[in-house]
Amino acid sequence: MLNLFRKKSSDNRPVNNTDWRDRLARSRSALSDEIRELVAQAGSIDENLLEDLEAVLLGADLGVTTTTRILDAVRQAHKSGVISSPQQVLPAIQAELFDMLEPCEQYLSINNSHQPYVLLMVGVNGVGKTTTIGKLTQRFKEEGLSVMLAAGDTFRAAASEQLQVWGERNQVPVVAQQAGADPAAVVFDALQSAKARNTDILIADTAGRLHTQSNLMAELEKVVRVIKRQDESAPHEVMLVVDASTGQNALHQAREFNQAVQLSGITVTKLDGTARGGVIFAIANELEVPIRFIGVGERAEDLRPFDAASFIDAILPLE
Repeated sequence: MLNLFRKKSSDNRPVNNTDWRDRLARSRSALSDEIRELVAQAGSIDENLLEDLEAVLLGADLGVTTTTRILDAVRQAHKSGVISSPQQVLPAIQAELFDMLEPCEQYLSINNSHQPYVLLMVGVNGVGKTTTIGKLTQRFKEEGLSVMLAAGDTFRAAASEQLQVWGERNQVPVVAQQAGADPAAVVFDALQSAKARNTDILIADTAGRLHTQSNLMAELEKVVRVIKRQDESAPHEVMLVVDASTGQNALHQAREFNQAVQLSGITVTKLDGTARGGVIFAIANELEVPIRFIGVGERAEDLRPFDAASFIDAILPLE
């Protein structure tokens, strides 16, 4: 039986649902508007309606597995008498989506028993990883925490410079070496420096690897091994950054990175500019990795702690 949808806010911070709806308007149009039109025209809950719903859900990038789960839940709810009319399909889908996302709503809480708390950032080129690091740095500083950055992306010419800019903007030190240096060595040096300075958080950037390049993924695994030589408990967070506008490719990236380095968190960027926000459900349904933040704009405050209820209300509202 489907659970009732209930609203709650992540990390106990106030949530402006109107603003979330504005920022996620494209994904809402691709999902909510289409479903509303279908149920309004349907005379009953039958296989024709379910086939049409399948097309909408796949078109919104929920993926085959997630779409099948939702439709099976609707069929079961109809069969058991929980829902009886097409108008009840939307709340039923919303409830199933909430059940899917709620376990992944876990705010990133820095454990101060680890000093430094090592946050390793991974992801392919162009997803907004360096920008996310800068926004996280500002967030942590506003929370009264000291931060150091490690320029572990030694392959892309501008990567270190971009990180330096974020370091200067937030007035935090950046450990870097020359282009082409061993990324593991850079992170190793940064961790030693962070320990010496009693820094609260070390955020380590890494090269934007294609998840299909096994040699680069192996190098990322080496970075993790080197970190563990200094602190067996580290990295304390391995956060993947994915671009929502890439749709199902974001799921493929999450799958491969999780296999290589066992992700502990995901940040989904560029949700304000795409109709493909449904990929969040596919990632949550398959991997069940915590979704830490979503990016809905250019400002630092537009990197927001993920809130399952507010996200669903924004792209699939009942009213």
